[in-house]
Amino acid sequence: MSGAPAQSATVMPPIYRVCRAILAFIFRVYFRLRVQDASHVPATGPVILAPNHASYADPPMIGVGVQRMCNYLARANLFENRLFGWWLREVGVVPVDRDGGSASGLRTILGRLREGSAILLFPEGTRTTDGRLQPARSGIGLMAIKSGAPVVPVRVRGSFEAWGRHRRVPLPRRIDIRFGPALRFEKHVAEAATCPKERLKEIYQEVSDEIMAAIAAL
Repeated sequence: MSGAPAQSATVMPPIYRVCRAILAFIFRVYFRLRVQDASHVPATGPVILAPNHASYADPPMIGVGVQRMCNYLARANLFENRLFGWWLREVGVVPVDRDGGSASGLRTILGRLREGSAILLFPEGTRTTDGRLQPARSGIGLMAIKSGAPVVPVRVRGSFEAWGRHRRVPLPRRIDIRFGPALRFEKHVAEAATCPKERLKEIYQEVSDEIMAAIAAL
């Protein structure tokens, strides 16, 4: 594969830049958003951003925090309206089935990573109900192994208090986002290439648990 797709995957379309700038202003004024150690995110090439999940605001906040285009996942039915679907694609949203777990959804995510994109995946799979970190699901481990992409753990603090499941209207609470050093799973990738199917499922979960532990340590 040539280097051209990876380079283009990092370029922010004009509408993405405009939306990002507007959101950055809102988040920094209303939530006093503070971002730390975003330099851990590679400037180019495939990368999985792996944050904890407490609020609807988490994905765009993380996108504001990194200096490259970030891709997000959304249900495919949101793209049925032609104009809205166009806007979603322009701001980096990837259409997948409801949980992204189908074969087509996995192919879509892997395709973006192989093009050199940054894509955001939540290890927990859904928003926390109580503000605490939840156990990791195996899906992000599968994606890390299948793609071979580095995984950057991300810890979000304050978004549950600001706009958790229990709140309809966001409150002006301080939110902090910290990026950790990239995790690489070369040994797991090598083992996964030859191991039995039963062991493969264990590897996916082990990688997911390691990612979640790195998030907890931030």
